Amino acid sequence: MDFNGSGGGNELHNNQFYQSEENKPLLGEMSAPTAPEGNNNNKLGAGSCKRTLLNCSSGMRYKLLQEGDIQVCVVKHPRTFLSKILTSKFLRRWEPHHLTLTESSLASATPTGYMESALSYSTIEDLQLLAWDNAPKYCVQLSFPGGTVLLQASNSYLRDQWFHSLQWKKKIYKYRKVLNNPSRWDVVLKEIRALVDMALTSPLQDESIHQAPLHIISTLLAENTKLSSQDHENIIVAIAPLLENNHPPPDLCEFFCKHCRQRPRSMVVIEVFTPVVQRILKHNMDFGKCPRLRLFTQEYILALNELNAGMEVVKKFVHSMHGPTGQCPHPRVLPNLVAVCLAAIYSCYEEFINSRDNSPSLKEIRNGCQQQNDRKPPMPLRLLRPDPASPAPSVVNSSEILVELERSNNSANARQKAAGRGGGAGGRGGGGDSVPSLIDCLLVSPALSTLSIQLPAQADRVLGCFALILKMLSDYDDWRPALASLLQPIPFPKEALAHAKFTKELKYVIQRFAEDPRQEVHSCLLSVRSGKDGWFQLYSPGGVACDDDGELFASMVHILMGSCYKTKKFLLSLAENKLGPCMLLALRGNQTMVEILCLMLEYNIMENKDTQLQIISTLESTQTGLRMYEQLCDRQRELKELQRKGGPTRLTLPSKSTDADLARLLSSGSFGNLENLSLAFTNVTSACAEQLIKLPSLKQLNLWSTQFGDSGLRLLSEHLACLQVLNLCETPVTDAGLLALSSMKSLCSLNMNSTKLTVDTYEDLKAKLPNLKEVDVRYTEAW
Repeated sequence: MDFNGSGGGNELHNNQFYQSEENKPLLGEMSAPTAPEGNNNNKLGAGSCKRTLLNCSSGMRYKLLQEGDIQVCVVKHPRTFLSKILTSKFLRRWEPHHLTLTESSLASATPTGYMESALSYSTIEDLQLLAWDNAPKYCVQLSFPGGTVLLQASNSYLRDQWFHSLQWKKKIYKYRKVLNNPSRWDVVLKEIRALVDMALTSPLQDESIHQAPLHIISTLLAENTKLSSQDHENIIVAIAPLLENNHPPPDLCEFFCKHCRQRPRSMVVIEVFTPVVQRILKHNMDFGKCPRLRLFTQEYILALNELNAGMEVVKKFVHSMHGPTGQCPHPRVLPNLVAVCLAAIYSCYEEFINSRDNSPSLKEIRNGCQQQNDRKPPMPLRLLRPDPASPAPSVVNSSEILVELERSNNSANARQKAAGRGGGAGGRGGGGDSVPSLIDCLLVSPALSTLSIQLPAQADRVLGCFALILKMLSDYDDWRPALASLLQPIPFPKEALAHAKFTKELKYVIQRFAEDPRQEVHSCLLSVRSGKDGWFQLYSPGGVACDDDGELFASMVHILMGSCYKTKKFLLSLAENKLGPCMLLALRGNQTMVEILCLMLEYNIMENKDTQLQIISTLESTQTGLRMYEQLCDRQRELKELQRKGGPTRLTLPSKSTDADLARLLSSGSFGNLENLSLAFTNVTSACAEQLIKLPSLKQLNLWSTQFGDSGLRLLSEHLACLQVLNLCETPVTDAGLLALSSMKSLCSLNMNSTKLTVDTYEDLKAKLPNLKEVDVRYTEAW
């Protein structure tokens, strides 16, 4: 039907109605209600027209309706005596409709009857909750120029939900039209404030109630870019209440970023943006879905850094995000801060990355690079080389660096080929048709050691700011494990790792990881997988980030060897990749490296005789090394004597014996033939494993009810390959240590009663130990 018809006075109106929505001021300035014009004594049919104004501000909250089923009745304005009879309550009919509340109109899923055409919100003059004598209950009235639409719900709550949803849709439609074509910005500001007040006072409880006004305002700002700074601040202050519990939409984030860049010292940044950024860091789940939130957070932090004592302000902000207690209550803050830092640091080297991607490869340069026209113009790399003829450093193009790299690397490659066959460190030398990337060449080329990366001034400030934040994050004990895990894959571009300033700034973070006693922290210094470098490799002597002659490397080795990494596997890794640095530091008197070399000899890590002689010469060059090597020789002679003389085959230690007791006992005689050792109910720990691995004939070991743990179990699994019977009943071993038993193929009896064994580990052991016949897993998860 046509909802835009004209007619006489509305028979449903009288002076007890709500004030007409069309007569209400859009700015929220309420005026005194006025009685509508017309005869107040008109009646609908034979019933009384006395109406009651329903109060809907009872504190109830409603979900915003988008669609629903409801009864519809349309009453047109009566013009003749016959039309009055046809619109009387006796002839009135109701139609069921499924109505949808679109952005601009109220439409039916079945456009027939009363709802043949959609009812535009712009045609609705009045929207009311009504009740009159002898009338159907739960009705909402919509007045339009040609008559009235009655919507009847099944209960009062659903009726109120329809009323508030329709009222919201109608008002937001008006604001969208008004703010779409602004004329005067002082009026627009009032409209924005009224829109914000409407959203804050609405009884509807829905995410779109706050998001819809923000989208309207962000569209307004995107289409009107020539605003003064004062207009910017006024609008931001006006919408601040809506941002307390909502993330700003993408267009609004861009507007906020622009304000942070143009007016970083504005009080709006501190007073308005601070709670918004705090909410983003606490509640954002994925910056990948909303990258502008991350960019806004980055610009906000940079704005703080521009203030007086900016670094201190940034520190206070990070501290406020952590909280005053020792444990941060918000688990999303750390990963979100790290994501912001990584993106900001990446942006500092974006010019270098683009230059690397656009530059020709070495192979193309050798072949003449005939297709230069198909390639983007190479961007100049800001790699500075001192020019003796000029006081100012010269800027070198990426193609020039590649040519120079190839020319200068020929001799270096030859040296690497000659020295690299022995398994030493630094086997990255290119040759043949290999095409190393620009930064890879830069990292390993000794001929270009004078080249250095220089960032623009702004990028340098950004790098300093976010490197400081990473340092601060590493200072919090509760954040350090997660931070170490996030940085273990080295999520920085190669250009950053080639920049001395960046690696120097990050060195503090790596030191904090190395000093942390927790294994979950310092184990992240190692590579995330085999074949990939980790922080341990980057900060070792000869690594791209080493600037301290290996002091940090030595401390990392010390902490790793002091935990659960005192194994053949770790020593083999050092011997294969870092033997040169270890020997160099031992030559300079570093005690940790002297111990490493002695362990390599003791465990017979190095099979090459020449390499062993070189290690011995290194140890004998210092007093500490000479002393430790003599002790090693004494132990080795004792071991040979122990194996030659033989000894008992069975031994049981008294209850409550300690590690020291076991060491004294085994050093007092010959136990080369010992096959069965019982340490049950003693106080031995994993430390005694170093004594146990010196028993080459040991086949049965009873550790029942001792404090022997995972680290000792891993050491046994590497050295006692002939062990056949092992009792670990009531020991503190876990899956981490039990999994190492899979290498002991001779095991035929294993007791794991009352341990922390899980089902998965048990199944894995059964699959990898073919000779295992007797297993006790009672009182475990696998039982």
